[in-house]
Amino acid sequence: MKFRKTILQIGLVAAVVLAQGCATKPPIDYSAFRESKPRSILVIPPINNSPDVTATNSVLAQATFPLSESGYYVFPVSLVSEAFQQNGLTHPAEMHSVSNAKLREIFGADAALYITIQKFGPVYTVINSETLVVMQARLVDLRTGRSLWAGTAQASSREGEQHQGGLAALLVTAIVKQVLASTFDVSHRYAGIAANRLLTAGQPNGLLFGPRSPNYGKDRQ
Repeated sequence: MKFRKTILQIGLVAAVVLAQGCATKPPIDYSAFRESKPRSILVIPPINNSPDVTATNSVLAQATFPLSESGYYVFPVSLVSEAFQQNGLTHPAEMHSVSNAKLREIFGADAALYITIQKFGPVYTVINSETLVVMQARLVDLRTGRSLWAGTAQASSREGEQHQGGLAALLVTAIVKQVLASTFDVSHRYAGIAANRLLTAGQPNGLLFGPRSPNYGKDRQ
């Protein structure tokens, strides 16, 4: 009886976990976003929580394209970084702490995009490895200080991967991946994929289209 009870409890726990995993995320409230109608976005240099020192520049360099394609004017990221440095702010954390009013005064942007990089680069295990980039972002109205949107995205070299062969094949694959990751700038590629997933408008729970897009105002989220 105790054995059957234990099996039943395990089954119930598994069912709960499965149900939670299959549950869809609640939709984002876009009322503030639609009311704000931002036309220009200031991308603040990302905060990097990964050990890779190249992460901030890699993500920053690839954030402009999806935002521009989504219909927004994006301030040139190199000029923005230079402006911060000329004012004595050299670290992204310091830049993220500048007040909304000050950013609005200096740049004249409608909204600011704050990005945080959680993971960037190779992740190694005993029999496998992957290049993983995880980032999150939030869009803030610089005129009112209201939060307009927040999202998270990631990209991994293991997406769509199918394992064939035994342990020896897995070990060889892991070694090859490690060599490629250390020889080529693989992380930069997946940073671009993650940035596009995060910042391209029209996706579920993604950004709304900007005024420069032919899809402006047609969002049905």
